[in-house]
Amino acid sequence: MITMPARKPGRAARATRRSALLLDRERSTRQLADEQFDVLVVGGGITGVYAALDAVSRGLRTALVERDDFASGTSSKSSKMVHGGLRYIEQGNVNLVRHSLLERHRFRKNAPHLVHRLPFLFPILEKEGVFDPRLAKGFEGLLWTYDLVGGWRIGKLHQRLSVPEVLAHAPTLRAESLKGGLMYFDGRADDARLTLTIARTAAALGATVLNGARVDALLTSGGRACGAKATIDGQEVEIRAHAVVNATGVWSDRVDAMADTGHQDQVRPAKGVHIVVPWHKLRIDCTVTVPIPGRARRATCTRWGDTVVLGTTDNDYKGSADDVNCTRAEMEFLLEGARTAFAADLTPDDVIGSIGGLRPLVGGKEGATLNMSRDHHITVGPTGMVTVTGGKLTTSRHMGELVIDKVLGVLGRKGTASSKSRTVNLPLLGGAGYDAEAVAASGGLAAHLGERYGTEARFVHDLMAEDPSLSEPVVKGLPYTRAEVVYAARAELARTVDDVLSRRLRARLFARDASAEAAPEVGALLGRELGLSAEQVERQVSDYLASVRHEKAVLFEDTSAVSEGAAA
Repeated sequence: MITMPARKPGRAARATRRSALLLDRERSTRQLADEQFDVLVVGGGITGVYAALDAVSRGLRTALVERDDFASGTSSKSSKMVHGGLRYIEQGNVNLVRHSLLERHRFRKNAPHLVHRLPFLFPILEKEGVFDPRLAKGFEGLLWTYDLVGGWRIGKLHQRLSVPEVLAHAPTLRAESLKGGLMYFDGRADDARLTLTIARTAAALGATVLNGARVDALLTSGGRACGAKATIDGQEVEIRAHAVVNATGVWSDRVDAMADTGHQDQVRPAKGVHIVVPWHKLRIDCTVTVPIPGRARRATCTRWGDTVVLGTTDNDYKGSADDVNCTRAEMEFLLEGARTAFAADLTPDDVIGSIGGLRPLVGGKEGATLNMSRDHHITVGPTGMVTVTGGKLTTSRHMGELVIDKVLGVLGRKGTASSKSRTVNLPLLGGAGYDAEAVAASGGLAAHLGERYGTEARFVHDLMAEDPSLSEPVVKGLPYTRAEVVYAARAELARTVDDVLSRRLRARLFARDASAEAAPEVGALLGRELGLSAEQVERQVSDYLASVRHEKAVLFEDTSAVSEGAAA
């Protein structure tokens, strides 16, 4: 369809900001203590922040609090795929796939700087493949179904590839048993930055959002939830609200128990892990799905800059939800899959980053978590608190919409003029007017910042113009600049070295040891911006280094270091 050029600025153009959105902790804390809100969202993961954005965009006075940092739980440790999910078609859940692909399209439209098209390659191997040539024809039928129920919206249909074409995308694949390949297209995103950007968009529309705000108890009046007691920077604050949303993911049973002493746990955590290796070890330009010999589960290898991310497992988890790391056995599982498919001498010494997270699945205790539904569950408890669990990153916008529909019911406002969700066509900060191809073509620093901040990259450039020293790299071997640390402190509510290196920059995942070396400089920059004492900076750096040691100890089975890291 061809349209005439617009004569007036559209809604997306009007959504751009003339000045940077600077977020202030002290001001937000005062607002939480002094104001009465329509809705309080507890939990700063992807579902919670989209619930907050949906609420404030409908005109509700909205607050959101997060115990640790935005996306510090599951939402920074996902597969980072914005996708329909081929295996859900295999399980017969076509409706979930159709809806997920529609939401993928909306993400790409509203956040073109954060959600990018990504090709997925399935090699057809004569032996030890995801499927052999006899099954390839049937699998291609599945891909046609995927395209028809919504995959086509990404602008490309699946393709059958010859052996040379497969090797052009993945030259280190073992060619001796390669018979060709199938390629289809999905999306990916930096999950932590996506979550943060949604939270900041909610703040831009008037919501009060704050990390480092631990909810200790719920407030009730007449048996109804009406807010929460929270600890913020050592200060106890009572946050008053007419409705409360529990969007704490794998921790949701804890919060539900605050409101209902008879609550029965509903969440069944499923653990997923990823490891990162240097790109030159595998040399792929897409996501390649590989077999794990003797296992039903497939693994994925995804290029991300100069690295490749290998994932993921899907197993029951019985440990602490507050200390989840990739283990030696899980690392070996993923390395084995890569070595089977690629002519690559991968060893544990090549693993430069790792991450472990929990999916908040809801269902019975029987059967494998791999086969459990990823559908969301939204309930209204006896106190009127709305709890949301399950679901997936791709459908988070719609989950937020449905959560606030429930909130309006609790508030008695269904059917009012403000009752309709507005997030379907609402650009996220940095997305309005962003041209991904033009920015990528510019290359260099502009492309790096564009893919992280969109049209708001100019505010980071402004910092460099004011102080040229801020244009210097902050983590060895990575493109992140000192200006991004300053911007994280001023505009993104970064409080700690871990906030910056683990989630604002993602340096810990893609270059764990280099991020540790950068911790003192990051601490010094944060200290100047946030007015921290030398002792506070030293403690933050020490905590970060201890956390990195603990991660490595679990990965390489150093039990003495595990004990040290857990104690820290």
